[in-house]
Amino acid sequence: MRALYKISLSIVGFFVATLTAGAQKAEQADHTYNIEGSIEKMILTDAGVLLITHGKGLAGIKPKESQLVFNFDDYGKVKEEEITIVPNSPYVILGQTGFGGISAKQSVINFVSGKRVFDTKANGWKAAQQPVVLLPENKLVVSGQRTAKEKYAQAIGIYDLATAKEEKLIVLKGVETMVGTPSIIDGALYLPTTKGLTKYDLASNSEVWNLGIKNIDYVLPANDGQSLYAFVNKGKNHEVNKVSFDGRDVWGDGKKLKGKVANFEVAQKGLAIVSNVESSGGGLNKLVSAAAESNISFLDINTGEDLWEKAPKTKGYVQHFYIVEDGILFGIYEGGINKISFDGTPLFKKPLKTGENIHTMALTKQGLIYITDTDADIVNLETGESVWPKPIKYKKAENVVSTYDQERKRYLICTSEEIISVNEDTGDISTFAQFKFDEKEVPNFMAVRKRGVLLTSDQNIMMFDFDGNELFHLYHKSPGRSTFGKVMGGMMAVASTAMTAAMSATAGANRSAFGSVNDLSTYNDYGKDAKRAADMFASISDASFEYLSTRFKASAATKDSQFVLTSLDEGVGLIKLSKETGEVEKKIVLKDKKPEYEVDEFGGMLFYKADNSTIYAYSLK
Repeated sequence: MRALYKISLSIVGFFVATLTAGAQKAEQADHTYNIEGSIEKMILTDAGVLLITHGKGLAGIKPKESQLVFNFDDYGKVKEEEITIVPNSPYVILGQTGFGGISAKQSVINFVSGKRVFDTKANGWKAAQQPVVLLPENKLVVSGQRTAKEKYAQAIGIYDLATAKEEKLIVLKGVETMVGTPSIIDGALYLPTTKGLTKYDLASNSEVWNLGIKNIDYVLPANDGQSLYAFVNKGKNHEVNKVSFDGRDVWGDGKKLKGKVANFEVAQKGLAIVSNVESSGGGLNKLVSAAAESNISFLDINTGEDLWEKAPKTKGYVQHFYIVEDGILFGIYEGGINKISFDGTPLFKKPLKTGENIHTMALTKQGLIYITDTDADIVNLETGESVWPKPIKYKKAENVVSTYDQERKRYLICTSEEIISVNEDTGDISTFAQFKFDEKEVPNFMAVRKRGVLLTSDQNIMMFDFDGNELFHLYHKSPGRSTFGKVMGGMMAVASTAMTAAMSATAGANRSAFGSVNDLSTYNDYGKDAKRAADMFASISDASFEYLSTRFKASAATKDSQFVLTSLDEGVGLIKLSKETGEVEKKIVLKDKKPEYEVDEFGGMLFYKADNSTIYAYSLK
């Protein structure tokens, strides 16, 4: 599905705090940026470009450049809720939305190049809905009302984002407007409108057909190269239709689904769909409660009939959903894993009983490993039987992290105050080490390194040798627990390469363009998503996407470093610690009791709000 998620994504953690007017100046920065307007919010993008909403507009800072990459001030003050960062792209959309989602002010900025690639007024629109970015075509689709020059006609515009040029302008009939997310397939635009689904031939700029299926949320290409799936909004439920490229409703009518589509996969033998039924309260928190559950359907691609006579019972929310060679593998948030063949036959001898919240489901050479809040096991992916004598049980932890020690053929699973060692062949368990972090922190990262096993949290860094003996434990006191992540649950997270398609796992994201996101990964294969991101960006012929591709081809610039905000003799500052020795390699004194900053550990940059209109940038390399 080539749609736009209307959310803003950031691939690093951040702290939010308020600066006092008399904040002291930090040490000399590598670059200083004057924003002019009063800074409201700093947002770090996947590209490493810092976006700043401020009292006079929106600005951007590109790493290592001494000047702002852009400073957009046409609309005056920009609020955070007025911007949408388009996932998997260098684009941010600004829109001061009015009645019915229509606005006379809509702009799209390429924050890597700093160029504005669309603007309602400049492009001849009186008012428009929020534009939609289609990838990998790198096109922008705009729906709205034209200016008096064109008698205020309702129209659809298609723009090339690489050149910022208008390619097509389609005048609609009467009061027809776009209501769902469109898609471009094989040179044709499939447009959901108030009158139904319309196909436009882009070469001739003419309507080919209209099919009266209304309230379509989005369309998805089928894998036969001759048709598409249309997902229709039915309030609390969805309905799915299959439509041929020549305008026929292939199934004759829509197939009703219980709940709203949350995940799907176009498999070779059918359309696999997860739909969530909300409890009376609705919302994500309700979805993961016992009052709500997911339904799994597998529809015949020819008839639309459910191929399963009896759908598998989930009794909860589907947290993991994978298409594997012989069927569909899924894990439930409330606990439980099962696998069903494409014809509906259970493939496991019986569903696996697991603990709640399945952190990990991944492939190993022994089978499928799963790790939850309270247990872990490796099971035969064919039968569902345990490879180990029995699952590993442990006391429910606030957070569970794990890693694989390849040389010693063991898994290390860390709960709140203990690391458990599990022999990968026998399942024998032993206590690798016990520990206690200061400030009652729980670990949030563990990895095998050259010297031993590294364990970290916000303020603690600890290393054990391979026998579990402590090599060092260094603790750096937080500047004030009420200010930082202890309350907010945040930390300076390592920049994650799991953005891109893997982050867009639910229905409606740019999925079909870049391949399956329901792909069962190999345990500890951290480079997989980075490669997928780099390949995805490289497939689009545009300098800004080449910039993104280069960024994700590189390893994290600070992969051997840990960053901690702490109190120094000179004042509050950020210190860079070696993950091998725990020694301080660099420190940046901010001299601010409540600093507001963003750290891009992937690119190795620190952005610090020095005062209400000034940002300092420091290289962390």
